[in-house]
Amino acid sequence: MAAFGQPFLFQIFVIMRSHSYLNSAKKILNEYDGSMPFANWLKQYFKSNKKFGSKDRKEVSNLCYCFFRLGYAFQTYPVEEKILLGLFLSTTEKSIVLEELKPEWNKAVHHTLSEKILMVDATNEIDHLFHFNEELSVQINKELFQRSFLVQPHLYLRIRPGKQDMVFNTLQRASVDFTVISHNCIALANSTGIDKLIELDRDTVVQDLNSQRIMELFPPGSQKHKTATVWDCCAASGGKSIMLYDTVPHAHLTVSDIRQSILQNLYNRFKRAGIKHYDAFVADVSDKDFSISKKFSLVICDAPCSGSGTWSRTPEQLLFFKKEQIDHYTSLQKKIALNAAKAVDNKGHFLYITCSVFTKENEEVVASILKHTSLQLENSVYFKGYEKRADTLFAALFRL
Repeated sequence: MAAFGQPFLFQIFVIMRSHSYLNSAKKILNEYDGSMPFANWLKQYFKSNKKFGSKDRKEVSNLCYCFFRLGYAFQTYPVEEKILLGLFLSTTEKSIVLEELKPEWNKAVHHTLSEKILMVDATNEIDHLFHFNEELSVQINKELFQRSFLVQPHLYLRIRPGKQDMVFNTLQRASVDFTVISHNCIALANSTGIDKLIELDRDTVVQDLNSQRIMELFPPGSQKHKTATVWDCCAASGGKSIMLYDTVPHAHLTVSDIRQSILQNLYNRFKRAGIKHYDAFVADVSDKDFSISKKFSLVICDAPCSGSGTWSRTPEQLLFFKKEQIDHYTSLQKKIALNAAKAVDNKGHFLYITCSVFTKENEEVVASILKHTSLQLENSVYFKGYEKRADTLFAALFRL
């Protein structure tokens, strides 16, 4: 009997490993219930299952995300087949899993997304990827938005004032590829371990491209007066507040959010960012009894929302987000916006922001603000990220 050669045995091993990756991904997908962000859940899963090495974790995680990226497309397909389709359509680099299980697809991973969709006869299926098309704003290109879920977004950094040369030199010395978007914005691969190279918040801020563009809504010089007073009423971790500080360093900043635990992260970031003089308080601005006596020249309302403009970063939401949640967020947004708008000083501005693509959370809330306050709409815009490997945001600027 002829002995099996080493190359043959290695090939068998690789095929078994690829099937093992698929089976592990299938098991994880079966256990995940959407009750917490998948990235957090997966971290806990791997912590409890020590058998996965670092390469295994990377491969299995990627297969799961590829499955989620297809949303409601290919619903009738077996899970393994849907995973492989997601991998083929959303990757541009050759894969050991595709090489062993779908070699003809692996040869075509460098083709354009449109070519790959035609290759697997998936045009009709991709139309079903996003389950909430009837909720989309008319300002959003349905086809481009849907296809963007099959592309991993970039990691965007906003470089803080005076730090450009240092950041560029550090990245170049570390041989990290990056693209310069503007004098203070760069794009990197999403997997870049930037925190090991650069002091986050002190030198750069991880902030999506379109989040960085919010200040474009203001007329030139409108917020640069040294006596400007600003209230960020849903400040969360403070990314936009840090940007405002860098843009209008003489402004007096007030921040708030619904829980002290949320603001604790902000306090830590402000400390790293060198922001020392600000006011902060805990408040539920949606409460019908909420009131604030102070007036501000600018109120920023980055309201809690569905996050649908960011789901290419959290594609599990394509399957686990429930339609009725849109009405929940819309109601919450209207309450917050109407209460916060009362704090706008005469001739001051009110800036309403969401990272949603849904009409109810954006245009409908704008209509409510116009109906129930004395604010006048100066401008509203969707900052569209689906052709830039970035998030899509909505912003509306009002003036009293």
